[in-house]
Amino acid sequence: MKLAKSVTVGTLESSDLMVTLAPGQGKREIIVESIVSDQFYDAILATVNEVLDEMGADDVYAQIHDKGAVDFAIRARVLAALRRAGGGA
Repeated sequence: MKLAKSVTVGTLESSDLMVTLAPGQGKREIIVESIVSDQFYDAILATVNEVLDEMGADDVYAQIHDKGAVDFAIRARVLAALRRAGGGA
């Protein structure tokens, strides 16, 4: 999947996250900022990478601002951002 534009989805409310995706520069780059990064940074990064892998998005810049979201919320926000950035539903 090649991203057509930059998008931001989500909120900065407690237990949610804001995901910004943009076309990459020939590689995948993920920046994670989280209030729970000491405990869950690796899990958040793994979840984001899994969704990007599933959708075939290799050339992407992703910025994640997490406020304690659970795994299914992270998946849903990244998937929604990918679909909007790729011109899908």
